[in-house]
Amino acid sequence: MTKPSARVEQRKAELRKEIIDTAFDCFSDKGYHATGIADIAVRLGIGHGTFYRYFANKRDIIDHVIDDITSRIFTSLENELSPETATTLDEYAELLDRIGDALNRVLLEDPRVPQLLLFHATGIDDELTARVFGLVDSTEIVISGYLDHGVRLGYLRPDLDTATTAKAAMGMVVAGIVHGMRTPDPALLAVYSHAVRRLFIEGVRVAAR
Repeated sequence: MTKPSARVEQRKAELRKEIIDTAFDCFSDKGYHATGIADIAVRLGIGHGTFYRYFANKRDIIDHVIDDITSRIFTSLENELSPETATTLDEYAELLDRIGDALNRVLLEDPRVPQLLLFHATGIDDELTARVFGLVDSTEIVISGYLDHGVRLGYLRPDLDTATTAKAAMGMVVAGIVHGMRTPDPALLAVYSHAVRRLFIEGVRVAAR
């Protein structure tokens, strides 16, 4: 039998998550600056006092939203997407497909995510802007790790500047996000993804002899 205290803690955790998710909705619909604590509380059906038992203010809650997005992105990259799984160029190409699918699930299936990262978060304050840029930097480091692995195994060019190439790859990811937001058609997104993959593979592979 579940103890009453355990049920209370579970309900607190659930309500905390509901507040974060509802705030995310409000930020996406109205923008961060136009959203008030009252908007979040009314939409969720709670009082202001309940909100302040969980979060200090609106700025506090968006940090938790960014934490959630960051966790989703890196969890998606960690699930069976280790660079060590690719030992040939063909396996690397398949790995890129899986990475693209994983990132699309995080960044495009929930339209709130790209809206917040691209259009809202960097306009709030310097600290949050630095967090978003840090997320970009961390993603580039992960991409660079995949490239370094390919260079070591010999299926990617030995002269490859992996750090700069990772930045270019990140630029293609961001362009794909914008494309997906403007035209949320899975078929068109698949065409774009295929073009990016072909361009990227041809640019980094060892030249055919």
